[in-house]
Amino acid sequence: MRWAWGAMLLGGCIMSSVPASRPAQADAAPYVWMQYAADGVEARAITTQKACPAAEIDGVDIAMQIRAGAEDKFASTTCALAIPTAVTSVKIGGVALKLPVASPQRIAIVGDTGCRLKGIYIQACNDPQKWPFRQVAASIAAQHPDLIIHVGDYHYRETACPAGDAGCSGSSFGDNWDAWRDDFFDPAAHLLPIAPWVMVRGNHEECARGGRGWSRALEASPYDDFTGCNASSPPFVVKLPLMSLAVIDTAMVPEPTVDERQASVVHAQYAALQTTTTGPVWVLQHRPIWSTGGVVAGLPFGDNKTLALAARDTLPARVDYILSGHHHVFQVLNYADDLPTQIVVGHGGDFLNKGRSADPAGWVINGVTVKAGLHQTGKFGFAMMQHTDAGWTLTNFDQAGTALQRCDLKGRSAVCATE
Repeated sequence: MRWAWGAMLLGGCIMSSVPASRPAQADAAPYVWMQYAADGVEARAITTQKACPAAEIDGVDIAMQIRAGAEDKFASTTCALAIPTAVTSVKIGGVALKLPVASPQRIAIVGDTGCRLKGIYIQACNDPQKWPFRQVAASIAAQHPDLIIHVGDYHYRETACPAGDAGCSGSSFGDNWDAWRDDFFDPAAHLLPIAPWVMVRGNHEECARGGRGWSRALEASPYDDFTGCNASSPPFVVKLPLMSLAVIDTAMVPEPTVDERQASVVHAQYAALQTTTTGPVWVLQHRPIWSTGGVVAGLPFGDNKTLALAARDTLPARVDYILSGHHHVFQVLNYADDLPTQIVVGHGGDFLNKGRSADPAGWVINGVTVKAGLHQTGKFGFAMMQHTDAGWTLTNFDQAGTALQRCDLKGRSAVCATE
């Protein structure tokens, strides 16, 4: 088994106009976390100081290496440090990071967490009820998971808050350090060191959107200093005793029409899971396959035709679950065909999908019929996977940490009920 971690320190300077939802913080105070990387365990740090923060492994001082230096739009330096296996303690900037659990039993899942500012779509980033990611993060932290999976879309602040709009007044925007700090790192500050993370790339982390911040800070692969953004993150696998986590970048895969070139690329990545994974497999990708954001006039919308072409008759039989975001709902879909159960956890903070919660049984998505499951709209939250003797229990929580629904999972089956 290969462990991978990452710890990230992010220094946040007090700006002249700090959104009300972000509490005042000392200049360059660190944010820290662990992250599974492509080739092993890393500690990472982002700091607004000139030097990387101090690091200790088992009480021994060790220097971090610069992953991405400060530049025009990123007045911060990203640092990284490879962590060997069998260590007993890691500290970054004096903050102790929780070590990976060899066999995680409690796994938190969250996604689509940023605050949307784009053109006419304006979210009240300063209102914790209308953008509750800080509370969602605190509720996850209170449950002390062994592992945290973010299924993508961290960065939503793309354009300026309209003049006179108190709901987002003072908000940062653009692919820069201020927006990344305000959208993800600061509201997640207390959650970051609670457990190791697996970071999945979302479509909001495309190079034309928030991709530079993604590649500098969160991407599992090495940072490309020349381009500043990797157009596509290579897939990687985290092998754990209970399952393999296969992380696949679907950020650029189009939905409404088939892109045969993209379908061919993803098809090869799915097929490779036969040899790159062992045991039960969970595929982690931002865009779901046979899923929909809802139903309008009796027809599903938001399905992905390119991924459906890539996946049909390709996914290995031992792929039990596909964990995604993208649709801003909580969703569990079991199919009449022998396909992996689709779990969508996209209700972490951004505008929620409109429409009613519904029983998805009978939906037909790209020729695949949903046998049973859940489709919940209108509530922010997160999910928790708990290992049991019978398999896994998946619980959907609201932003305050109240359990709403529960599904008992075993292999490709899911039996769900309201708590």
